[in-house]
Amino acid sequence: MSIKIIEERLKEYTPDSSLAELNALKEIIQEIALCALDRAYFFNKAAFQGGSCLRIIHGLRRFSEDLDFILFEPDDTFVWEPFLKSLQLEFKLYSLEFDVIDRSRVDKAVKMAFLKDRSFGKVFVFTHPRGSSDKQTIKIKLEIDTNPPAGSEFEKNFINFPYAFSIVSQDLPSLFASKCHALLCRPFTKGRDWFDFIWYVSKKIVPNYIHLTQAIDQEGPWKKQNITVTNSWLTEALTEKIEKIDWIDVKRDVEHFLQKQERESLKVWDADFFLAMVKKLSKEQRF
Repeated sequence: MSIKIIEERLKEYTPDSSLAELNALKEIIQEIALCALDRAYFFNKAAFQGGSCLRIIHGLRRFSEDLDFILFEPDDTFVWEPFLKSLQLEFKLYSLEFDVIDRSRVDKAVKMAFLKDRSFGKVFVFTHPRGSSDKQTIKIKLEIDTNPPAGSEFEKNFINFPYAFSIVSQDLPSLFASKCHALLCRPFTKGRDWFDFIWYVSKKIVPNYIHLTQAIDQEGPWKKQNITVTNSWLTEALTEKIEKIDWIDVKRDVEHFLQKQERESLKVWDADFFLAMVKKLSKEQRF
């Protein structure tokens, strides 16, 4: 293996700025990490989810910085350690030296680890000049839910870089359900979540309401209230959320993950736009 493989892959992105080039490199590193996890049989027990899954598997037009996973079944004995060793070995094949840091806590169901590299600026040949104010590290967070809400569905997918391999991910309705849970229950607002919401609605994806019901009951402001999530309940909850959001701040959160042409779409982001998207979601799900 050679660093040149990564540099050739990076050119395919035709990034329009140093930031876009860094985002593309992070994504390439994410794909190598997924390959390493596949080698370690990680996907025998866990599935890919989140924004990076939507980006890498389904072509979402924004970059993502984390790798999120969900176990098929609850397992409070899960540890990252054996998989982190596999990641380090995989990166060494490309002459990359990543620190792998386990930040998991015993009292938390979501187990967290980090991949961190400080040398990429010295190793890679970039198209866009990098100044002292540009980020000098690559840092990727890995999270896995070891006590996942019931009701998720899964599917096999294929990735072709650094070579062809297969992984397991949540299916699109379950991914949308997980995203709706984040939109409603995350203690802070992410513009990236709302960008993804637009994608799901435009693709006419119907959330997995069984999985969303379980997630709402497990974590968030409706915890243990025995709510059965329906289309009308989701529409009402999203509407209430949208009306309280500062859309200027939300746009700032997501713009760093978009290429120039995609940032143009942020001009229409306001409460009225997203209320229209919720109305479209409701309309598409009437049978």
